[in-house]
Amino acid sequence: MSAPRDPRPLTGEPLALDLLNTRWMSEGTLQDLLTDVDGLAVWLDSAGLDGGHTPDGAMLRHVRQAREALRTAVDGSLEEGAPLVDAVLEHGRVRITLSPRGPVEHPEVSDPAWGPAWLAARDYLELLAAAPDRIRSCAHESCVLHFLDTSRNGTRRWCSMATCGNRAKASRHYARVKDA
Repeated sequence: MSAPRDPRPLTGEPLALDLLNTRWMSEGTLQDLLTDVDGLAVWLDSAGLDGGHTPDGAMLRHVRQAREALRTAVDGSLEEGAPLVDAVLEHGRVRITLSPRGPVEHPEVSDPAWGPAWLAARDYLELLAAAPDRIRSCAHESCVLHFLDTSRNGTRRWCSMATCGNRAKASRHYARVKDA
């Protein structure tokens, strides 16, 4: 049996940002997918992590810890966030082996309950190494979502043009019409 449908408005971002996006605004109210183990199961399924990870209370605590560490690093500063992300990363490591296809990385965690949290923190390090300037927060003032800007010229501002981008355009239009 699969997990219930993911209710979040933005999915499919890199794992670290997808974890941040387990909190979102809906009609002016902050929603949180990770309030219980069932919500964790939905996120694991959506992120493609459901096969090797069994959701439980310990995993939920670890994933929430990783989410707050990532939020501090992304929305605050790396100086503040680094020790928090490092606290999650302490629970695992990468073992590199050589296979007939070339080098292969194998994540190893101290406790399976740390698996998804550690993978999200590790993904954040990879994003920082590859494109730190492309990690973005939505420009809409009431949106808390994050995305990796994959646009050609790197000028994406909204989590979704259909929602936040459209709201901003409509708001500017209304202000122009009201002033006229």
